[in-house]
Amino acid sequence: MSDDTKEQTFWEHLDDLRKVIFRIVVVLFVLVVALFFFKNELFTIVLAPTHDDFLFYRLLQHLSESLQMPSLCPDKFDVTLINTELTGQFMAHLRVSFYAAIIVGMPYFIYLIFSFIRPALYDSERRKILKTLIIGQVLFLIGIALSYFIIFPLSFRFLALYEVDEMVSNMTNLNSYIDTMVMLTVMMGIMFELPLVSMLLAKLGFISSSMMTKYRRHAILAILVVSAILTPTTDAFTLLLVGLPIYVLYEVSIWVVRHYAVRRNATK
Repeated sequence: MSDDTKEQTFWEHLDDLRKVIFRIVVVLFVLVVALFFFKNELFTIVLAPTHDDFLFYRLLQHLSESLQMPSLCPDKFDVTLINTELTGQFMAHLRVSFYAAIIVGMPYFIYLIFSFIRPALYDSERRKILKTLIIGQVLFLIGIALSYFIIFPLSFRFLALYEVDEMVSNMTNLNSYIDTMVMLTVMMGIMFELPLVSMLLAKLGFISSSMMTKYRRHAILAILVVSAILTPTTDAFTLLLVGLPIYVLYEVSIWVVRHYAVRRNATK
């Protein structure tokens, strides 16, 4: 803690926290209202995976033609989204605006939270925590991007086209579509925090790089299971495409834990 930091009472800390929460709520509300008026732009992004000209589908199509594996990407991709509730489309619009506002405002929200805890930290702690917050946010955004461009399109394409009989046609509910997209996006964003979580567990003494190396095969099996759940396809290439980034994260986590252990031993 810096020498010029004034000692505050509990109620003063509570008042500062109230101000931070108030600012977050106000900014979030303003962003939701502002983004609400960009309906066409928002839903062009959200509904892009429902069209067969989506970037990832085009890449799969070229790849399937090159490898002569038509199962990688079907020639026809015709999906119908429906709404079965009176307020369904309005609420979907509001929810999408809310989720987009959280993503857009996240850097500022993190800045406010860091500003609140900053006076109670030493200078070295401030740098470390700020660095951790920035890395964590970047990793989360990478996870969101991976989910949007790869994970969700693969899952949606398979589930939307899957049929038990030709007599049963698929019509996907709009809210179900958005819920699935948000669920996978959040899951991938959290999963990409694995290196930071591993470092925290290593600091607490729960794991070590040797333990993670020892159980690498078990981790690979778990990754394959998670990948199969995220993208329930029968295509080995798709499974590999989803599982490989998660496995790379695991290897990065081992390196992070090992690097932390080396630095800790060097300071002793």
